[in-house]
Amino acid sequence: MRHAHDPRSPGVLVTVGALVEDVIVWSAAPARHATDNPCVVRRSRGGSAANVAVFASALMPARFIGCVGEDPTADVLTSELAGHGVDVRVQRRGRTGTVVVLIDSGGERTMYPDRAASADLNEVPEDWLESAAILHVPSYCFAAEPAAASVLGLIRHARRAGVPVSLDASSTGMIEEYGLARYLDLVESIRPAVFFANGHEARVLDVTRPQFAKTMTVVKNGAGPTIVTPPGGVPRAVPVPEAAAARDSTGAGDAFAAGFLAARARGADPVEAASAGHDLARSVLFSPGATALRPATGISPAARTDDR
Repeated sequence: MRHAHDPRSPGVLVTVGALVEDVIVWSAAPARHATDNPCVVRRSRGGSAANVAVFASALMPARFIGCVGEDPTADVLTSELAGHGVDVRVQRRGRTGTVVVLIDSGGERTMYPDRAASADLNEVPEDWLESAAILHVPSYCFAAEPAAASVLGLIRHARRAGVPVSLDASSTGMIEEYGLARYLDLVESIRPAVFFANGHEARVLDVTRPQFAKTMTVVKNGAGPTIVTPPGGVPRAVPVPEAAAARDSTGAGDAFAAGFLAARARGADPVEAASAGHDLARSVLFSPGATALRPATGISPAARTDDR
């Protein structure tokens, strides 16, 4: 069901980026090279931008912008997104991307992304930003052309329309491949209103640099406090409520971003928004007892989502 127009609505949370199929492999023991390894395999919707849109859709109107393949997988993925109430705006060409996520016995994740069509996003119509309250951009958007140039064009449209941008660091691997100095130049050119990073990403980037001076930085530290620093302000530590140990934290970062941005759109202060993000992130954690999952034969609309 789509959200009806409400003059009191905070507007639409627009995300741009990937909508892919995740193939998630849970290993029961340390990997043994060149032989069989017992595991549980499941399939679900993936892609950070798509995930944020789905999580946000329960809290405010949400729209996803991206490129998917001309294949049945894309039909299933876009229908699943729309079923959550997300306004889906996609271009279609080629084949839909896939990400293989290996989760070891300790919960550590290793990802093998095949972005395929998600990297083929062409110029985005300006009217796809209609009623936008904020544009959320994972840094994965800049990993390949033509998507990188197209997303930068969309960000310029947003700036002209007075729509703030939030940027997620996404991955230290992506930042290293892009080049640290080049990435810092990118941040400076985008001038995001909000910048999300985990502790490792924040240390690699050093979010105290001048490039972040006009940005609210939000640094997640797993079970440790989230550090929220307004532009020119004092860092605030927001405790994470206690939760059962997680077997799989996949999706928690995307849920946090959705909860934070939706709360801010409703007028919450940064600390309140971080608490709202924590609440939503906690809802996607897999506990150690969640190993009752069965190997999947298709994409499950109820499946947990990816934190990329």
